[in-house]
Amino acid sequence: MIDVEALLGKAVQQFWKTRSRQKLKQGFQSGRKDAGDRAAVTGGKHTDGFVELVAAIVNDAGLPEAKIHTAQKKRRTLPGHFRPTKEWDVVVVSGSDLVAVVEVKSQVGSFGNNFNNRVEEALGNATDFWTAYRKGAFSPSQRPWLGYLFMLEENAKSLRPTKRIELSPFKVDAAFQGLSYAERYELVCERLVRELHYDAACLFTSDSKGGLKGTFRQPREELDIRRFAISLHARAAAFARLQG
Repeated sequence: MIDVEALLGKAVQQFWKTRSRQKLKQGFQSGRKDAGDRAAVTGGKHTDGFVELVAAIVNDAGLPEAKIHTAQKKRRTLPGHFRPTKEWDVVVVSGSDLVAVVEVKSQVGSFGNNFNNRVEEALGNATDFWTAYRKGAFSPSQRPWLGYLFMLEENAKSLRPTKRIELSPFKVDAAFQGLSYAERYELVCERLVRELHYDAACLFTSDSKGGLKGTFRQPREELDIRRFAISLHARAAAFARLQG
């Protein structure tokens, strides 16, 4: 299989370089900077390298006549069940089969404000997707593959332990107590896969300095890019055999 670790390193490098360029460009064009890192967020395109990596994994599986939609919004939009449609980051179709769907997310800063939003989003998207599948929205497809790829900024705020949470009369899951935001995301991604909301999840961290050189860290083996890639590659190859 292709060297997914090397490709992920290039995608990480592209992520940080794109964010840096967008922040500078925003300031030059408007004459003022967006508040905080908003310029880099609103500019888009910073996760394109991760999307291209997913597409490369599918291409490597040898799926004939596969259409890997990563650009055109309409082609990346699928029907839902609890809502009319959902725009995904990667949608793979071969013939009349929906082969694979991947959500790509990143978070830089604002860890406390955005953690719950990211979790609710990931869980809600998966729930809607699988309900739509069970209700026949993607018929006559075989069971598609659903993946979640997430990059978290690594810095002192994302790595330091969080305060203990005390509630009454109910108790917070002890597994979350004292975890850093990075560790919380590890636990969440692990549970999303083990509870079968996603077929595979990939979580990695990178800091803004090392990331410009393509440096990243994979804190949990179960969530590394190689396992994610093998799972996706195997599913695409299985579709290839069905059609072959």
